Amino acid sequence: MIKSNYKNHREKEAQQTPPPHSMASLHLWRLLSLYISAIAAVLSRASSALSHLIRCSIIVTLIESCLSLYFIFLGLSPTTVELDDHTTVHFWTSAHRRFSRPNLVLVHGFGGNSRWQFLQLVGPLSRSFNLYVPDLLFFGKSHTFRRDRSEEFQARCVVEGLRGLGVGRCRVFGISYGGYVAYRMAEMWPEVVERVAIASCGIGYTEEQKREHLGKLGRSVTEIFMPESPKNLRRLLNLSIYKFDPLKWAPDFFLQHLIDAMLKDYRKEKLELLEHLLAQKADPDIPIPPQETMLIWGDKDDVFPPLLAFQLQRHFGPKTKLEIIKDTGHALNIDSPARLYELIESFSLGRSNSKDDI
Repeated sequence: MIKSNYKNHREKEAQQTPPPHSMASLHLWRLLSLYISAIAAVLSRASSALSHLIRCSIIVTLIESCLSLYFIFLGLSPTTVELDDHTTVHFWTSAHRRFSRPNLVLVHGFGGNSRWQFLQLVGPLSRSFNLYVPDLLFFGKSHTFRRDRSEEFQARCVVEGLRGLGVGRCRVFGISYGGYVAYRMAEMWPEVVERVAIASCGIGYTEEQKREHLGKLGRSVTEIFMPESPKNLRRLLNLSIYKFDPLKWAPDFFLQHLIDAMLKDYRKEKLELLEHLLAQKADPDIPIPPQETMLIWGDKDDVFPPLLAFQLQRHFGPKTKLEIIKDTGHALNIDSPARLYELIESFSLGRSNSKDDI
């Protein structure tokens, strides 16, 4: 649940000063938030007729086009891999791959596709790695006609997609729902995944912890993470982001159009992904990945409390490092992108006994 002192801290600046090469992406994110809020404020003062004529879907399309151009500017290119007649996986990949650089896969969470979630990370990380940034199934341009909604199937599709792109070995970072997928990639394909970093993820719960935490949310989890109303969207943002609210000044009608524009595609399938995740029996004795592993958590995470991170570290054992980022909520990529970048880079550039096979 949201802490009582949440509002007193939301506007507080991050204690870590962003390194110079990550400042541009940080400013871009804040400028994007300001831009959305400014447009919303203007529209809220317009006539009711205008509010019906101007659809948020147009704004979202323009923003997504800008994000795509930004990724291309950073040297990434969109690539679609047809796994079979039923499944297609879309990636953003480094256009000019270098043998001297390791391969790094970034797996996004449930809050949006890869462009929205990794906006602030791809810039600095592209300096040190060959990047592979997939859209998970039913996000962005990835989809399947198969009925499997498991994280294992998501992981299999990412790994098969990487093989289709010529990637033999890689390091992996996954956040939230993407953490489940990254964990399965590491556990099921140790010959592919050299190192794995998992952030803000609910693996390793006990049944008692699961019931207790779901009870604290006080309502259907699907209503929160797949919001249909401005009220639930605001609750999702408040639950996930600790330092600031990017849509604080946006009026409800704008948020409703935003929901309609961004969450209408594959809504049924996304709900099935959530329902599959919730229906699984909690397992505190999950298989231990053989690779070196890093766990990254925000100390103010209200989705998956930091207690779970310490519990998971003890279970995984001595090959696992744990980093807790101060004054940071569930969305580490928004609250503390500079510190998150530093941790991903330093861990993923650690010593390895094997070479990347591109």
